[in-house]
Amino acid sequence: MGNSKKRKKKKKVGYNSLGMIAIALVVLVLLGGLMLESNDLKERLTGYDAKAATLQQQIEDEQTRTEEIDKLKKYMETDEYAEEVAREKLGLVKDNETVFKKQQ
Repeated sequence: MGNSKKRKKKKKVGYNSLGMIAIALVVLVLLGGLMLESNDLKERLTGYDAKAATLQQQIEDEQTRTEEIDKLKKYMETDEYAEEVAREKLGLVKDNETVFKKQQ
């Protein structure tokens, strides 16, 4: 009778260690999968960071361009601009100015 109790205990211990090994393998496989996914996410994050930096630079460039356009708009509303256009494009001169032309 004493032998049969020992055999039952040994069988239970054998099944328990086999189950523990199986669980450990499953956990290792899951950890490996998580590590691979983590690396993929890091690569994506790096790509997104680079894209965000590029977009931020574009925003800054467009803001600078907007400021330049606003300055030009204000300048175009002045009398100085109107006079400049009249001189260059229309060939107009002020009453007290003398115009010298090259002979061809």
